[in-house]
Order: sequence, then C-alpha cells, then structure tokens
Amino acid sequence: MRADIFCKRVDNYGDIGVCWRLARQLTAEHGWHVRLWVDDVPALCRLAPRADPGAATQTVDGVELIAWHDTMRTLPAPGDVVIEAFACDPPPAFRTAMRTNRPLWLNLEYLSAEDWVASCHGLPSLQADGLSKYFFFPGFTPDTGGLPREKNLGVQRDALQRQRGAQRDFLAGLGLPAAVLAQWETGALLTTLFCYPDAPAAALPAGLFAPARAPLPGVWSDAGRPALILVPEGVAPGLDTAAIAPHYGVTVARIPFLGQDDYDRLLWCADLNFVRGEDSFLRAAWAARPLVWQIYVQEEQAHLVKLQAWLARYNPPAEARTLIEAWNGSPALGAGTGTGTDTATRTTTNTTGATTSTGMDTAPGADALASTVTAALAGALAPAAWEAWRARAKAWDADYAQQPSLADRLVAFCAKHREKG
Repeated sequence: MRADIFCKRVDNYGDIGVCWRLARQLTAEHGWHVRLWVDDVPALCRLAPRADPGAATQTVDGVELIAWHDTMRTLPAPGDVVIEAFACDPPPAFRTAMRTNRPLWLNLEYLSAEDWVASCHGLPSLQADGLSKYFFFPGFTPDTGGLPREKNLGVQRDALQRQRGAQRDFLAGLGLPAAVLAQWETGALLTTLFCYPDAPAAALPAGLFAPARAPLPGVWSDAGRPALILVPEGVAPGLDTAAIAPHYGVTVARIPFLGQDDYDRLLWCADLNFVRGEDSFLRAAWAARPLVWQIYVQEEQAHLVKLQAWLARYNPPAEARTLIEAWNGSPALGAGTGTGTDTATRTTTNTTGATTSTGMDTAPGADALASTVTAALAGALAPAAWEAWRARAKAWDADYAQQPSLADRLVAFCAKHREKG
C-alpha cells in the first residue's frame, strides 16, 4: 500500500509529531510505502535528528520525506491512500491528479475524548470536485480511530524501567551533572516538565518540596523526599529564577530538546511527567506513570470541556484531578458541567475517604493560581494519593495496550473500503 501524508506545522510540534509517528508505524509494522509531506522540515528534524533539514527529499526510518512548499513544479502521482492531517489540504495540482487516480482520502482529525467523536468517525464528505473525503478521528473507544501506540512499546519501556543502570546511563547522556545524578540515585522524585509558556511552572518547586510527602527511610527525613525537575532548553524560562533556594532538595536541571525516541525514554525514567499538547500527552500515558496534561487552549474555553471529557475516562484520584485542573487554570470547572463558566462547585471523595466541596466565584489570578497549583501538587503527592495515582496510571496503560492502535485501525479502515471498491 502506498500512502501520502500531508502535514503543515501550525505553531508547535504536536502536528508534525503525530504524523511522523504514524508514518513510521505504517512503514515498520504494516509494510506501507509512506511519503510524508512536511512544510517545515527543520522543525521535524528536532523530533527526528537523523533527518537533513536542507534536503528536498530523503528517506528516514523507511519513510520518504518531502519538503512541501507552494512553488513545487513537479509532483509525484498520488498513492493508494491520501491522508491530510488536521484539515491541511493537499496542493491543488495533487488534488487534480487525485481525480484521476481516485485514492482513498482521509482527514486525520485532532484527538478528543468527547462522546460525539464516535458518531463522526468514518463519515464521508463529498467535495465539490466529486472526490469523497472521510473523517478519521483518533479516540479512546473501540468505535473511534484509536490511539498512536507501537506494538513493541511496552516491551521496550518495561526493559528500561527494570534496569536502574540503563536509566542512569541515559540520564547521564543528557548531560546531567554528577551532583544531580547523585540526587536521583538516592531516591529523588524525578519530574519532567514540557509545557506552554502560560503554565504556572514557578509553582512546582514549592509543591514538590512539601514535606507531607513520604520520605525515604534514612534519607532526607527532615525535608521529605528530594525532587528533580528536568526541563528542555527554552521551556519555562522563568523556572530558572524561581525561588528554589527555600525549597530544600528541589533541583531544576536543563536538558537538550530531545527527539521522539529519546523523549520516550525520558518519560519512562521519570516518576511524574508534566506534558502538553497531543503527542507528548499520549507518550506520557504510555510511560505508565502519573502525568499532568496541559491541554492546548481553544476559543470559548472549548479545551476545558475536552479536558473534562478525558478526565472522566482517565478517572484519577481526586487529588490528582484537582492538580490537573489547576495546572490548566480551571480548578473551578466541575466534572460534567460541559461549560466554560467561571463558577462551579464540585463535591469529591479523596483517597482518605473524606468528602470535600470546592467552589470559586471567579477564575484565579496568577498568584492565586500558583498557590492553588502548589497546594494541589502537594496533595497529589501525599502518600495515599500518590500510590493511588501510580496504580491508576499503570491500569490506564494496561487497558489501552490491549487495543488496536490508530495505525492498526487506519489500515483496517482502508482495507474495508478497498473491498467495497
């Protein structure tokens, strides 16, 4: 099967990241010949370090990469399947050729846990030129397009997580100083941070410092368990000047911006991952470790509805849910409200069995939000809540490990339509 995947970078790396993973998986696991058309090859090179940022065409990991620009004079004939990622139309000349070749045309949509996704997945849309385009929605249920996940991911992850020495070698390869590695070796809570610029990152040291967390026997017993925050260069620049000193045992260390494979390994090594967008969010989920997701902001607070839809499926302990909501600036958005209003009251039962009710009249300001995040993080790391969260993260990963991946379902979808002719 020959496929063309078209991807335009919007403003970050999520779009390209999803397309690159899909292209590699279709090639490696299903034997497809995939051409990935990218309008920003240098951006892709940050995720795929073996790629050449200046090449017009190249093959990396079996995928043919094409630098896509509007002035291209000669275009190859369309393959059997054309996938436009996130409604980026193929070039007009390519569309013209599609009317002759009649490939199966899919629009790969953004991920959402909302219920309506299943009813829209697979629907055709007749275009003005007579071609039909099918909507392919990733999702969390069997009646959607599934989630990106490689077949051997769990085996590779488990092998690394079982080998402390291999983890140390990997972390040392990131350039961490010996003193930082020594902290990790004595049991520091390893936290990674990949967030958007508006994240309340400066609140993390105080929350990680909270002595309510269970100390290790004989280690740092007066101040609780130490913590490390690993942050890629350019992310959360204000964290370097945050008030770290009073928070004994909390260290911020800068690491390089990593390609996809190394970023997976980083997530596997960590105890807690703060992630953003779509691609890193799912990779953190497959690490089988607690995660805090910063969702991409949309107009009219539509992203908060999507956040609640995912939280309803993830179903973390109440303390973890409070932290995730606070991290997204929405501690007042109650579960099931389906609105983006600033007022809400929600009753939850936490891991100690106590029932609490929270309500806010207005969205918190920056200082209030930072305080909320700090308190929520300390609560989520308290021993009972933390162990419940770790168990939930493992169960979540195990559930989806048994399901067909997005690539599997896409291949099956195409085969079904080919049979229909």
